[in-house]
Amino acid sequence: MSLEHEGLSPGDLREARQRVYRGARVTPLLPSETLTERCGGRIALKCENLQSGGAFKMRGATNFIARLGEARRAGGVITYSSGNHAIAVAAAARRAGIAAVVVMPETAPPVKVERARSLGAAVVFAGRTSLERKARAEQIQKERDLTMVPPFDHPWIIAGQATCGVEILEAMPDVGTILVPVGGGGLIAGIALACGYHRAGIRVVGVEPEGAAKMSASLKAGTPVTLPEARSIADGLIPSRPGDLTFAIASKYVAEVITVPDDAIREAASMLLRTEHLLVEWSGAVGVAALLGGWVPVTPAAVVLSGGNADAAALLDARPVPSV
Repeated sequence: MSLEHEGLSPGDLREARQRVYRGARVTPLLPSETLTERCGGRIALKCENLQSGGAFKMRGATNFIARLGEARRAGGVITYSSGNHAIAVAAAARRAGIAAVVVMPETAPPVKVERARSLGAAVVFAGRTSLERKARAEQIQKERDLTMVPPFDHPWIIAGQATCGVEILEAMPDVGTILVPVGGGGLIAGIALACGYHRAGIRVVGVEPEGAAKMSASLKAGTPVTLPEARSIADGLIPSRPGDLTFAIASKYVAEVITVPDDAIREAASMLLRTEHLLVEWSGAVGVAALLGGWVPVTPAAVVLSGGNADAAALLDARPVPSV
């Protein structure tokens, strides 16, 4: 497969950056003295938890909606999401003056549901799994002739997420490793593609929960794999299958994907809150969990904190989330 023919050439990434900053912001890359001391190598935190909308998803959603023609905008948009993509689509749609419907699981964190509603989106609940909410969204899409904004497996979404990687390269020229949370694969695909196009030799390492290791399983199998069950406290990282395009990019540009247990994710999120004064949701803390657990070699590294839509009290009183 030629990525040049999938709307993902270097030129496409440059153009996406111009559109993304209509709604997203350049987030800080903060040095972490605590992690540097504990891990024995220089560590910086890419704070997408401070992104507009509270997560990196604003990048892809902004790029996608900015590329829609007037006719499709007029009809409105729909998406399916466990939370952060729903918030991003709601925000990007409101900014563009168009209607949005978001389909979320019955178990979606209340803080994310309330945020999507506050941005003007109509929220529909559907089951507990990614497949259930996808099916419901597709049904509503056909009934109302809406435009689907995919959560990860689309060139426009991936190009938007790639801007996060470009910012890391610009802010940390000597970065050797970039640790990226993996859900459906849109973020790691974008960052890996940015590195592959602009600076070869950087190790892009994916991190996913042990109970939702869909990308790890897929890379091992050589093809996208659907897990029979995905379970983790990291609700944003439990799609049961990576995307076809995100898998293809990961196969070519990602060095490895490692897994971390939920207990390590809890410890990492708590540490970020206590010592770095950063509110980071479970899904955003997996890269730090990998470092603290010694599961990845330490070089000058950037760790993407992918989102911060969480209740601080919940980080100190974690409970299991349903499977997907």
